[in-house]
Amino acid sequence: MQIQKQLHSPRLDTIKMVENAIRNAEEYPSKRQLWLSLRKKMMYQTLNVILEYLEESGKIMIIRRKIFWTWSPKMSEKLRKNPHLIIR
Repeated sequence: MQIQKQLHSPRLDTIKMVENAIRNAEEYPSKRQLWLSLRKKMMYQTLNVILEYLEESGKIMIIRRKIFWTWSPKMSEKLRKNPHLIIR
């Protein structure tokens, strides 16, 4: 019998809380400082899952341990209107 490890999926309100914290600060020097600054406590592993999702979706970048908010609705709209780009 093989036991599968199930990953806990963060709730939407938790993801939005992390998004807002990063967006409002524009930069965090480390994951730990972000984690400690959140108003709602969560497991560090949950924060890592959220950060991975935000990075994959292009909303943040993690460069030399610093976390930066990169997503721009204005730029996204500009790119969508560009007829030379194919959006998949």
